[in-house]
Amino acid sequence: MHTPIPDAGSDAGWQARIALGYRALDGRTVLARREHSGPLRVQKPLYPEGDAVCHTLLLHPPGGIAGGDALQVELDTGPGAHALITTPGATKWYRSAGPQARSDLHLRVGAGAVVEWLPQDAIVFDGARAHARNHIDLASDGRFVGMDLWCLGRTASGERFERGELALDTRITRDGRTLWLEQARLAAGAPLLQSAAGLAGAPVFGTLVAAGIDADATLLAACRTVPAPQGQSGVTRLPGLLLARYRGDCTQAARAWFVHLWGLIRPAMTGRAAQTPRIWNT
Repeated sequence: MHTPIPDAGSDAGWQARIALGYRALDGRTVLARREHSGPLRVQKPLYPEGDAVCHTLLLHPPGGIAGGDALQVELDTGPGAHALITTPGATKWYRSAGPQARSDLHLRVGAGAVVEWLPQDAIVFDGARAHARNHIDLASDGRFVGMDLWCLGRTASGERFERGELALDTRITRDGRTLWLEQARLAAGAPLLQSAAGLAGAPVFGTLVAAGIDADATLLAACRTVPAPQGQSGVTRLPGLLLARYRGDCTQAARAWFVHLWGLIRPAMTGRAAQTPRIWNT
């Protein structure tokens, strides 16, 4: 059962939903279910590293999320399946005249399954009103690695986030128990954006999280020796989780650091070397 997108009323924009189901059949992960309504699509399944891992490119043809838009993505990965999902470019959250824009992601990771959720970065335009919610639900031995990288304002053109708000909710559960819960409410002009306990004036921030892994001291040390980008960053080990955090000024540097860490975490988690999606090189 999927969670309905709340009614956006008279200010409704694009209402879009996509539901994907991955299954392991004779050593091959197949995209066995593909349902969509509104402007969310996937291209054909890709297998750059053989049959076991299904790479998928998630497309949002409008190119950005405007006020009143509501996007819902559901992924169900069956026992033993392995899916890697990415996007063709940055997600843009446009300025809103009033209505909030929403994105809801729900991933279900079955027994022995692996999901790699590796979208490219998200840019929150000045004046945007954005709310992104992520729920990752793991079976007892399911594994997940995800990347979440945000930029407040179009900094390349000198824009700053002076109006609007960004709300973020992330929950990771395993067998119904919460492993990780994080909520952020970032309103333009709020003290948190300048506070050392918040973003300390940095426009770029993000998290790389690996769940369903008991990282040993060797992996933790290897991650901590990766040269950190300019800004503030760190890697933390928790029960069943490995977290990397960044806040600073450069999206490209942050992303390169996260991808380097993913290249270390993926073999430890899955026994497979990191296979960079081809779209990242275009």
